[in-house]
Amino acid sequence: MSDKTVTGDFDLDQFLPFRLNRAAEFIALRFAAAYKAEYGLTRPEWRTLAALGSSGRMTATEVGAHSTMHKTKVSRAVFALEERRWLKRTQHEEDRRVEHLELTAAGAKAYQELTRLARDYSAELETLLGQDGLKALSSGLAAVEGVMVKPG
Repeated sequence: MSDKTVTGDFDLDQFLPFRLNRAAEFIALRFAAAYKAEYGLTRPEWRTLAALGSSGRMTATEVGAHSTMHKTKVSRAVFALEERRWLKRTQHEEDRRVEHLELTAAGAKAYQELTRLARDYSAELETLLGQDGLKALSSGLAAVEGVMVKPG
């Protein structure tokens, strides 16, 4: 095979899944730098904290589904948040294999502080994209989410 790029008529930079993933990664990494610097959280820890803070009591499986994280990442994040005393586990009364996760008072306070950081970041993105750009992006994402939701 030669050093030349074989492209044919396919333009990766215009391939929607590639563009969405790249844009999401850029946005997520910039926000991750902010919460890591201020709170020392990893991305899975932030996503677990956010899932529990926004939805309340959940199982680890539910956290994983909500935040599209693998169970190993959820497990490590749960352990780390528990070490910080931001999360507590409660065994299910009927099925001892299932644990319910919820934020402690300290975890809820941290979540509230982090939502301030998230709102600030959202405002920054709105400034960068402008009202029209943000509306167009939101509309486009809603369209994608509307047709790509898995049935049942």
